[in-house]
Amino acid sequence: MPDLELFIGNKNYSSWSFRPWIALTHKRIPFRENLVPFDFEAGNPDFAAFSPSRKVPVLKDGDLTVWDSLAILEYAAELFPETGLWPESGAARATARSVSAEMHSGFAALREACPMNMRRERTALAVDDAVKSDIARIVDIWSDCLNVSGGPFLFGEFTIADAMYAPIVSRFDSYRLSDDAVAGRYHETMIGTAAWTAWEAAAVREPWTIQSETV
Repeated sequence: MPDLELFIGNKNYSSWSFRPWIALTHKRIPFRENLVPFDFEAGNPDFAAFSPSRKVPVLKDGDLTVWDSLAILEYAAELFPETGLWPESGAARATARSVSAEMHSGFAALREACPMNMRRERTALAVDDAVKSDIARIVDIWSDCLNVSGGPFLFGEFTIADAMYAPIVSRFDSYRLSDDAVAGRYHETMIGTAAWTAWEAAAVREPWTIQSETV
């Protein structure tokens, strides 16, 4: 049996940590959580003890170390194929990988302008055209996937694609970035999961505050 330990950062701010955590939790894949807090300016020298990249998240499975959110999710999908972390259909799986990779490498303007902060008061933020372009593209992805799958998640059941977009769902809510009806329904689906509720409850109770992230 795998012996999984997931190292994560602050739940209020660490969008990359949120991705594997919500997937493993939602799919009831057993793991031990190890939260190591950080701040964005200085990082945390303690990360060097477990993370080759000095970043989180990191997954340990015995002597194996896997870092980077998407790599961790791929590893979990291989270990537990019965959980359906990728869609069963080859075509749907290819699309899910494409939108997950686009999330992994893209949307830099939105990330910079709207860092994840679950404690933020839900108020609209004025954003520039680059952020608006990112928002429009994300809404298009959600709409296309949900129209094909029928929902409630992007590919019917919860998959890695939903995990990859979970922090964006949070940002859309925190910064009131879209009034699109499809985005609103998808938001309700995501926040309705027990995994989301547990993460958010822990996030808002955290004592750490990073001033640069309080937009």
